Amino acid sequence: MAKLKIGALPNDKPVRVTVELPAAVHRDLVAYAGALARETGQPVDDPSKLIAPMLMRFMATDRGFAKSRRAAHSAVAGDG
Repeated sequence: MAKLKIGALPNDKPVRVTVELPAAVHRDLVAYAGALARETGQPVDDPSKLIAPMLMRFMATDRGFAKSRRAAHSAVAGDG
């Protein structure tokens, strides 16, 4: 089985956000939850809990975003 990009879900204090997903994306999210449950041996009771780790992984691997954050951080650090 292929290694999934996210692992076990972290236990962190959440911030509530309401999101509407296309039906196809929701179906894929449910399927991903099933694959993750099989890989980790831990059931995913609520597939929507996968959204945050997926977004975190996406942003962590987006080079353009990382470059933009570094530039913004440098600009703020240079102002002080």
